[in-house]
Amino acid sequence: MSKNLSELSGRKGLDRNLFEELGILAQETGTPSSKSIDDLAEEFLIGSANVYGTTTFYDFLRPENKGKKVYVCNGSSCLTAGKQNSVKEKLQASFGSDQIGEMCCLGRCHENAAFHYKGQNYSGDAIHHLDQVKNDTYPKQEKYFVGSYGKQLLTNVAEPVESFYKLWENVLKATPEAALEELKISGLRGRGGAGFPIGFKLESAKNTPNTTKFIVCNADEGDPGAYSDRYLLEEQVHLVLLGMMIAGYVMGANTGVLYIRAEYPVSIQNTKDAIAQLRELNYIGKNIFNSGFDFDFKVIPGLGAYICGEETALLSSIEGQRPEVRVRPPYPTQQGLFNKPTVVNNVETLANIPYVIKNGGAAFAAIGRGKSSGTKLVSLDGFFNRPGIYEVEMGTPLSVVINELGQGFKSSIKAMHIGGPLGGLVPVSKINDLTMDFESFASQKFLLGHASIVCLPQEYPIIDYIEHLFQFTAHESCGKCFPCRLGSTRGYELVKGAKQGVNMDRVLFDDLIETMEIGSLCALGGGLPLPIKNALTYFKDELAPYFNA
Repeated sequence: MSKNLSELSGRKGLDRNLFEELGILAQETGTPSSKSIDDLAEEFLIGSANVYGTTTFYDFLRPENKGKKVYVCNGSSCLTAGKQNSVKEKLQASFGSDQIGEMCCLGRCHENAAFHYKGQNYSGDAIHHLDQVKNDTYPKQEKYFVGSYGKQLLTNVAEPVESFYKLWENVLKATPEAALEELKISGLRGRGGAGFPIGFKLESAKNTPNTTKFIVCNADEGDPGAYSDRYLLEEQVHLVLLGMMIAGYVMGANTGVLYIRAEYPVSIQNTKDAIAQLRELNYIGKNIFNSGFDFDFKVIPGLGAYICGEETALLSSIEGQRPEVRVRPPYPTQQGLFNKPTVVNNVETLANIPYVIKNGGAAFAAIGRGKSSGTKLVSLDGFFNRPGIYEVEMGTPLSVVINELGQGFKSSIKAMHIGGPLGGLVPVSKINDLTMDFESFASQKFLLGHASIVCLPQEYPIIDYIEHLFQFTAHESCGKCFPCRLGSTRGYELVKGAKQGVNMDRVLFDDLIETMEIGSLCALGGGLPLPIKNALTYFKDELAPYFNA
């Protein structure tokens, strides 16, 4: 990461953003032309090689995807459901093979068979109605079950905007310190996987002197199997926006940036519409409610890169740089977007803030278990009898989520990948041993993460899933550190070779994943070993034939 490039990119602020401009240039053909890259580089005083490096990284920009018209989801949930080969076959009847590409997780994990066409997502029975899809007459917004167990903080029926934002007026009448204190009392921790206390982040940024600060919503958490962020942005968007506004007031940030996955087009449009409504009602803008506080939003669509779910890679992405993970310190709260103090939190974390401020930090802290306060959204995939989004109090038994909320499995399941691709691979034998909180999962050497659940049916080979995880990481790695960049590729090669009869050396394999775990800069390379080690522990007999005796 270059501080100079960050400064150069920030010269125009967010009004004319280099990253956003690249996305606009790629809309017609799928990739920007060489001349347009050079022109942008000259305008932003950034070398053409830097801009080219950015362009060739993203799925929605890279030259290899030029001319692609339809994309098949290759996320873990669609993979284990076994429906995507059939989807490709049906698409080939209407599109040439060179017009069909792949995208990672479209958030349609509850019904699978997902694909993307003309900027919209489809799943379930849509593949059987391609004529309607092509004529733009097939419904774009699907339905899924939404339920809860215990307190409802995020899944209640949304309040009318005018009454909901009375809380905003009350916040601005009090001091930033008052809101910060309630957030610290609440114990609210990041819901994206790391579980870091939001109060600590906001206080750090608040205490860093600068006239320009940013609050960033990380809506690029593209964990295959998770669609809770999409639910919030499409059904509860004002929880997220007000959460950002309050966080901005606490830390002294006048701008909220929402970086939303391009794979979630409805989320992007719904968020833009909600922001326009707030602007019309004068809830954002200059001198809000005569408080002297200014605040506004900027929505930036992502362009297809899982690594942008890592907060520092996301900041580099907004700046138009290649989304490489940054070495810390300095931390984003001191030197983040355009080298300014920045707090990055995921969608669900920010959506909890209004409840904390309205009801008090103690009320939030009273929900849940121990240091895992509040509730957690859980995403259940298509292997459940009742897939959907569920809000559960932290500490709820996993068995309740599976058997009562999800109403059990449709077919025989041997494992669940919980918490995204870097989460734990949990055998069904552990269902009664886990509760939905950070500590329970950590104590059993798993990871709660996003709390998405992707099921592996009995007939699905664990070796195939390990191969998929290595391949996913190799494709999504930013390439900055060699343990992740090379380790994921070598792991994929070893597993692929083992499937073809060239058995792996267990000592070498263990050394490889240990190097990735302790040597990688971020949780992509560092987190991949967790589900693999779980597989080696709980499915030792199934994997034994692929290793030397």
